[in-house]
Amino acid sequence: MKPIDEFYHYKEEPIKSCLMALRDLVLQLDPGITEDWKYRMPFFCFKGKMFCYLWVHKKTLQPYIGIVEGRQIEHPLLIQEARARMKIMLFNAEEGIPIKTVGKILKQALALYK
Repeated sequence: MKPIDEFYHYKEEPIKSCLMALRDLVLQLDPGITEDWKYRMPFFCFKGKMFCYLWVHKKTLQPYIGIVEGRQIEHPLLIQEARARMKIMLFNAEEGIPIKTVGKILKQALALYK
């Protein structure tokens, strides 16, 4: 099994399902988005440039999308924390993903690359 597949495989539910759903949302956003394994995490690139990644927050244990150019996007659900460039969007794995909101934020981020 590839490391990227192991990342998803060994996560416990409901975090696993949340991450898999977020993965699908990102990959369906644009045909120019590809999935890669960087820094021991699933990374998504747009035409070779790092776009976003998936991870689980160390303190809250919540899955999240990290947006590489997040500092350029203003949205109340995006959190900067101590990051200089990136912002994250946390999810409660036991609740539904706000698909429209995630799509809107990801489209704003993608527009920065076009």
